[in-house]
Amino acid sequence: MKILLILLMLVMTAGTACCQTTVLHDVTVIDGTGTAGKTHQNVLISGDRILVITSVDTAIPNGAIVIALEGKILMPLIVDCHAHLGLLKDTATAAANYTPENIGRHLLRLQDYGVGAVLSMGTDHLEIFGMREASHAGNIPGATIYTAGLGFGVKNGAPPGSAGMDKVYRPTTPAEAREEMREIAARKPDVIKIWVDDFLGRMPKMKPEIYQALIDEAHRQGVRVASHLFYAEDARSLVNSGLDIMAHSIRDRVIDDALLGEMKRHHIVYIPTLSLDEFAFSYEGSPAWIRDPFFRAALEPGVYEMISSPAYKNRVRNNPATAKEIAALSAALKNLKKIYEAGITIALGTDAGAQPIRVMGFSEHMEMELMVRAGIPPLQVIKIATSNGATLLRADKDIGTLEPGKLADFIVLDKDPGVSILNTRSIRQVWKNGVKVSDGPIPAQ
Repeated sequence: MKILLILLMLVMTAGTACCQTTVLHDVTVIDGTGTAGKTHQNVLISGDRILVITSVDTAIPNGAIVIALEGKILMPLIVDCHAHLGLLKDTATAAANYTPENIGRHLLRLQDYGVGAVLSMGTDHLEIFGMREASHAGNIPGATIYTAGLGFGVKNGAPPGSAGMDKVYRPTTPAEAREEMREIAARKPDVIKIWVDDFLGRMPKMKPEIYQALIDEAHRQGVRVASHLFYAEDARSLVNSGLDIMAHSIRDRVIDDALLGEMKRHHIVYIPTLSLDEFAFSYEGSPAWIRDPFFRAALEPGVYEMISSPAYKNRVRNNPATAKEIAALSAALKNLKKIYEAGITIALGTDAGAQPIRVMGFSEHMEMELMVRAGIPPLQVIKIATSNGATLLRADKDIGTLEPGKLADFIVLDKDPGVSILNTRSIRQVWKNGVKVSDGPIPAQ
């Protein structure tokens, strides 16, 4: 309280000597720590940072700009720890789409949906590293770029080069794996991505001696490793090999307590990407959200016509993999609840941008809805989607929670997501670095 009073006195007496002070008046603040929102708060912003969050009864500094937001709710910007930038355009993902202009378009769309930072997971081209630096310097608008750079897959296997993922390393020996890991680690990716999956038996899977070499060398170079995975036994082997991040759910079966214990002991971070499985089969029917303007505004041109066509619905209905995808989501939801109750760290990720049906911007909100369906309370889901993601990115000194000293990065909502997680979709404004940057994907009429 003493520090708060000193800060307020400094602002009130200094006026505009340093930076203009902006006051967001009479808001409810959901700060991203998992605690209940605080009502009737004033949020004081100086420059790009939050100066004070205090009661509306506190005097407003001289010369401050006051923005009346009575009844609105503030929450931190979302952090998506698993997406794919640049590949998606219209109804296709392709390497030819990977341009600065297309990446910039993706970043702006994510920002419109309240996403403040995004980790692009292993399908980037080398130019992403320069773009990352420009993004962090504030020279590229939209969500801030984090990257796993060029990931590691399997020759003639995952990830599919036909989807534009053609820059991925595909080592065939441990020695080659180590050499290529040293090459990409020199560019200082935020994490490294590996693919350990056979895509429901359709592709060869990375051999343990390859991923062991990759993990060992990444750690030697000071880089954490995230793995695409599907099966519990692969997860167990990867944990024992030193994996840091599970970049998808375990989906073949409900996991046992022994694996839970190993995950917790090794401090695994778990990114469930539930929306990936939901989108794999849900378009066969007519879910209510498919007609929601909030969903429609996030779509690439031509995608709505594709997913609503009888031909597409029939293809999903008749695909032998559809039943497996439905079962996978059921297992993923059960596993997420067990992982949450075990106290294992969870972060939000979506795999948005890897396919046209995984919708950038909307996916993050769908992911939160599915986490609540799994049995996690809404305020804890918001913590997962904000604070936990910032910690995973090692950016938590600046983003992830709303508190004095951190960047003024937040969503202004019409409705309280602590009451219903669907209310994260009631976006009225998006602020980043102390400035309003968007009126959301569907501006008020």
